[in-house]
Amino acid sequence: MRTLPDVTSDINAETPSSLQWVGMEDIAVPILVNVQNGRSQTIVAKTNVYISLETPSAKGIHMSRLHSVINQLAELECNKETIEQLLEEIIHTQRGIGHEAKIKLAFDLLLKKTALLSNESGYQSYPVTISAEKNKQGYLYEFEITIPYSSTCPCSASLAQQLYANAINQTFPDSTIDKATLMEWVQSQSGSVATPHSQRSYAYIRLSVGSNDWPDLASLIFQLEEVIGTPVQTAVKRSDEQEFARLNAANLMFCEDAARRIKKYLKQMHYINDYWFKVEHQESLHAHNAVVIDRKELDSI
Repeated sequence: MRTLPDVTSDINAETPSSLQWVGMEDIAVPILVNVQNGRSQTIVAKTNVYISLETPSAKGIHMSRLHSVINQLAELECNKETIEQLLEEIIHTQRGIGHEAKIKLAFDLLLKKTALLSNESGYQSYPVTISAEKNKQGYLYEFEITIPYSSTCPCSASLAQQLYANAINQTFPDSTIDKATLMEWVQSQSGSVATPHSQRSYAYIRLSVGSNDWPDLASLIFQLEEVIGTPVQTAVKRSDEQEFARLNAANLMFCEDAARRIKKYLKQMHYINDYWFKVEHQESLHAHNAVVIDRKELDSI
């Protein structure tokens, strides 16, 4: 049987040069992730995998070997130990042409959430990206999380309250108001004078943790939702919807307010070496969005 040609190994590069990263992107692979209360979840991830090409004369890398390494994620729990093992294998399979490797996993983490007051519950997905790199300094890890929430504009709330006060003054011109009559008016259609505008909002958070232990993703997400104060809901009863309205009124916020809450929380996390985040309030009043972008290193400027 004739030996198949191996151009990658047998032929040198036409223009010798080292390259920072060579690899493949958007490989589909199932991964096993620990999500809540010790339970694991199989999730389809899109995977990018790279290796440094440090040997100038090497024509290329062996792509199929990278694919074989990544396929192991289908059988192993996706955690720090597993990823470090795979990074080492990526380097080993290329037989010395590169000594740095990188893996990036993008997936939706599906978490079960209980309603605010009732016993209702449902599932919500959160986009997550895990980036892992092995280089001369060691292992580096980065996590990206997207968290949706609700935000009600303080300015709009103030203007709505002024209209409400004006309506009461016009409807009840006397110096005293019968409480029962006022209560009846407030709960009638006439009492619906103005409502402040709210918007679906997002926090895009990137955390660099160096070689520290990985955070528990479900706990991190729920803690950030608690910090922001107005997380979006899944299945709800009317009591939950009313509580959601109360929470929005108790947490009136510009994008700057949400950003400062997130920043205060992140600065207290000992395992975070660096962070970057963007909050985006997708305006209902305007056709544009209100945003804040911040990162840790700017604190020292």
